[in-house]
Amino acid sequence: MSDCIFCKIANGEIPSSTLYEDENFRVILDLGPATKGHALILPKAHYADLTDIPDELAGKAVSVAKKVVKAMIPALPCDGYNVVQNNGPAAGQTVFHYHVHLIPRYENDHAGILWKPGTLSDEDREEILKKASAAL
Repeated sequence: MSDCIFCKIANGEIPSSTLYEDENFRVILDLGPATKGHALILPKAHYADLTDIPDELAGKAVSVAKKVVKAMIPALPCDGYNVVQNNGPAAGQTVFHYHVHLIPRYENDHAGILWKPGTLSDEDREEILKKASAAL
């Protein structure tokens, strides 16, 4: 997409702080980090979200995440990592180009990426299993 900011960054048309690059991805430091070292994995080709990216490339994104996280943990150092991929506005996606957030976590960092667990009701479980299993 010619007007996609992440396409332009991933393909080097807009300067970025690049941590890693290969033929499919560019990994950059996020300009609005949740914590120190927050990075984004950007595919060089445009895909709107997880449902759009080819399976093989989605798998490669996970391999890139592992490679970058393994390098960043001792470099920062941090106490843990969130690997986050948002899909759709309700899930917090604001740029509609598939990307993965790599968010270093530090004790008491208050990054706010956790949630309070709810309860899976018997009715919800049965409905989800029936409908989702049929779609798979």
